[in-house]
Amino acid sequence: MAFIDEIKLHFKAGRGGDGVVRWRHEKGKEFGGPSGGNGGKGGDVYAVAVRDIGILAAYRNEKVFAAQDGKNGAKDLKQGGTGAYVEVRLPVGSRLTNLTTGHVIELLKDGERVQLLSGGRGGLGNEYFKSSTNIRPKKSTKGEEGEEADFHIELLLVADVGIIGLPNAGKSNLLNVLTSARSKVGDFPFTTLEPALGELYGLILADIPGLIEGASRGKGLGHKFLKHIERTKTLLHCVSAELENPPEAYKVVRRELELYNKELMNKPELVVLTKTDLISEKELKTKQQGLSLLKKAVLPVSIIDDESLKNLKKWMTSS
Repeated sequence: MAFIDEIKLHFKAGRGGDGVVRWRHEKGKEFGGPSGGNGGKGGDVYAVAVRDIGILAAYRNEKVFAAQDGKNGAKDLKQGGTGAYVEVRLPVGSRLTNLTTGHVIELLKDGERVQLLSGGRGGLGNEYFKSSTNIRPKKSTKGEEGEEADFHIELLLVADVGIIGLPNAGKSNLLNVLTSARSKVGDFPFTTLEPALGELYGLILADIPGLIEGASRGKGLGHKFLKHIERTKTLLHCVSAELENPPEAYKVVRRELELYNKELMNKPELVVLTKTDLISEKELKTKQQGLSLLKKAVLPVSIIDDESLKNLKKWMTSS
């Protein structure tokens, strides 16, 4: 099933039930007083955050969610029942924009429950209008319509560590080795077409699909996945040791981050020189020196070298 991180859904809260005109019928009393009950409130609409980044795909063919209408009032002052609410499950990290009001809501914690729309109030029965000057009111009111709106829902991953870099920089391999994730791996660019998550010692790692020059302007996979870096606490910037000019590869990605959102430049970052087992010791030393000129922490890593992986894990858990 294709990964979806943006979707528009229509939500409708329930309409309030109508108040009614009813009369008491008591033995020996020809004219009983009013006994019409009020209508029940319409059901509300809630969003609930769940740890499932793929759940938006389930809504491709179901884009309208409506709460139940309130029940009408009844005789003997019986109030109508409240309409059942509806809960829409959305992934943690969702940003919801009410396209009618412009109000923005963010779901950042697993299990978080937020009311999006309110159901309409129930109408009033004729007993409500009884007074000393109007002992047999024939008036009642209709229930109010519930709130209704289109919502733009955008998923921004919430992760402790974001793994970034050019395509084919070894990001997916690194995620798979460090965690139990099964991110797709291949010997060609753009193998990863959607973010993948894994867990390491309680830390959530996110493999962000490869970025290229012009990504902030929509080139390649565009800024579709740049947004997922916004909420990551720390960045692992993968640079392949196979490249002729690793510092330039690093700068390309950093420029795109800055063009997209300058605040991303302030995140803690470790430069991971990947695929070091594919080059000679002499080449490795030269490329490390080149990257050191960037004045960034650089760690050479090979997925088949347990010691380098141990050092990487130590950095992540202590940062």
